[in-house]
Amino acid sequence: MEPVLTLKHIGFRYELAWVLRSIDIQVHAGEILGILGPNGSGKSTLLNIMDGVLTPQEGEVRLNGHNLHDLNRSAIAKKVAMVSQENHFRFSFSTLEVVLMGRFPHLGRLQFEGKKDLDIARDALSATHAEDLAQRSIHELSGGERQRVLLARALAQEPLVILLDEPTSFLDLKFKREIFRLIAALSEERGVSVVVVSHDIDLLSQYCRHLVMLKQGSIFAEGKPEEVITTSNIETVYECPVMVDQNPVSGKPRINVV
Repeated sequence: MEPVLTLKHIGFRYELAWVLRSIDIQVHAGEILGILGPNGSGKSTLLNIMDGVLTPQEGEVRLNGHNLHDLNRSAIAKKVAMVSQENHFRFSFSTLEVVLMGRFPHLGRLQFEGKKDLDIARDALSATHAEDLAQRSIHELSGGERQRVLLARALAQEPLVILLDEPTSFLDLKFKREIFRLIAALSEERGVSVVVVSHDIDLLSQYCRHLVMLKQGSIFAEGKPEEVITTSNIETVYECPVMVDQNPVSGKPRINVV
């Protein structure tokens, strides 16, 4: 089966400095792909290339077999949803209004949301266990509640791929676990492909089928969690002494800083 999203020989630079070189990645239907690496390794830039916000100077990105460069913004937004690390709302929108924003790519110019759009938004809230937040202001929500609403907005786009940039930043342990469990459930139940960038390596290990580890803009390692999360790889890429063992419950790799 052809991958939903394919990156071929991607190279990207800001002015003269190359940020990414020789990146080859495939994302398949229903897969959760984790991207890890230290700060400055090119993770967020890579997500923006997948979203079509940035155009690489080398290589190409293919979405459902089509060159991303040939698609307009609306066409991309119907297939790819991004949940950025920073999401600020100037006005006090209700949660339901925020989720309905995910319907914009499917609406014509000056077209208002209809019953179908409202049904899709409410279904997205239900899928992310946020239906009880529908009438609350986005400014009143906790960090974990806010992330669930932003995931619901992404779902309302009815995308093939959801891109998540540090979805658990600033969340406590309970909400970190909740968000990753929710991501896994959405991927399994709805067949949505998910690409998640995160510094929570243990959570990536638990919930991702495939991992890509970046070092200075290139792929240093990729494969199953047990192939990527090794003592040697972590110490080389993060320049920090660690011990990697197995989680006694899941058997997945677990990192201990020493």
